[in-house]
Amino acid sequence: MTASQSPVSHFGNHVQQQQAVWAQALQAEQFDAALIHSGSQLYSFLDDYHYPFRANPHFLAWLPLARHDESVLIIRPDQPPVLYYFQPDDYWYLPPADPESWWGDFFDVRPVRETGQWRSAIPEGRVAYVGDAPALNDCQELNPPRLLNRLHLARTVKTPYEQACLRSAAATAARAHRAAAEAFRDGQSEFAIHQAYLHAAQQEDADLPYGSIVALNEHGAVLHYQQHERIAPHTHRSFLIDAGATCHGYCSDITRSYSASPGAFADLISAMDALQLRLCDGMRAGVDYRALHLEAHAGIAQLLVDSGLIRCDVEQALSTGLSSVFFPHGLGHFLGLQTHDVAGLLADADGTEIARPDGHPFLRLTRVLEAGNVVTVEPGLYFIDSLLNRWRAGPDAALIHWPAVEELRPYGGIRIEDDVLVTDAQPENMSRDAFAAL
Repeated sequence: MTASQSPVSHFGNHVQQQQAVWAQALQAEQFDAALIHSGSQLYSFLDDYHYPFRANPHFLAWLPLARHDESVLIIRPDQPPVLYYFQPDDYWYLPPADPESWWGDFFDVRPVRETGQWRSAIPEGRVAYVGDAPALNDCQELNPPRLLNRLHLARTVKTPYEQACLRSAAATAARAHRAAAEAFRDGQSEFAIHQAYLHAAQQEDADLPYGSIVALNEHGAVLHYQQHERIAPHTHRSFLIDAGATCHGYCSDITRSYSASPGAFADLISAMDALQLRLCDGMRAGVDYRALHLEAHAGIAQLLVDSGLIRCDVEQALSTGLSSVFFPHGLGHFLGLQTHDVAGLLADADGTEIARPDGHPFLRLTRVLEAGNVVTVEPGLYFIDSLLNRWRAGPDAALIHWPAVEELRPYGGIRIEDDVLVTDAQPENMSRDAFAAL
């Protein structure tokens, strides 16, 4: 990564854009200032160990401090942001290091040794408090919905700094995906594959944006498969891995599917890869994401017809809902500081939702795409027992070619997912670029 591509080189401009967005939102909602709490450590019940810390994303939108609890940022229009930087004198845990100049120079940084020292500096006037820390529970205007909606809408268009963070997260994940695929080919267990992924990414589980899905064989049919089996199966037929990485709190979210040998399942993966690339090419400004989701269903229905898995045409597969038996989730979602980033259904500051297409209740993104959006594109085709059994018990059971389905059930399913930057012209596929650079 060159200096011009580094997040560091874009950070000053990012802070300026944040100041403009927050000033506009505060003025529109008639607030004089905002106080953003980074969050607090949450301890497990009847114990003195805390859960992995996740910083408030509104705090992370300003600062690359993903592990910094009990810090507070005060925002006032036309004034430098003030950071109360929690840096305790602690010998139980390693305290945060001194601020680095690349980000600290853009803030009025005030180190504090005790929690709550920010209370003596609450600005005068009407203040919006943002966060979920217990210290904010007594604040009157906590997380005002219209203000947050305005900020969420603004967050959907990524600054050059954010785009650079997302590219870096994609590059880390691609390197780790390559290591996981090698572990699969070596016949490793899900647990060992996951460890290979972490080692290659040089990130801990707590650093990852979400729990990695590492699924061998039938487990690929569980959309959010959450286990990591310690013992390798007797036969490795297929492998689905849905895993990401982070950079300064920004996420990547990439999925790949593999077949251990040539055959019908490997052919389905190749066909799905071609369909997924066509869908990625459609991620352009001015396009309704709902239309792309429906296009994905039509494409998957065609795959089902071509592979002999169903005994009807594409139109009937769509009209009866048969395509949803094999593809039951949405095409994708916004990506940013959160894996399922904010405002995917949001139309305005009032919180009005943009409706999902009829029959597609799980779609997470219904917006018309804008340049600067970063979205995931993740069509899938699965052999899910519960959905297949329901269809088998219904009036249209004969539309499925059951012997062909039974042959592929032991392979679980296919999902291919990339992270794509929307532009006014050719989209930027961050994931494919990251793999190509390895």
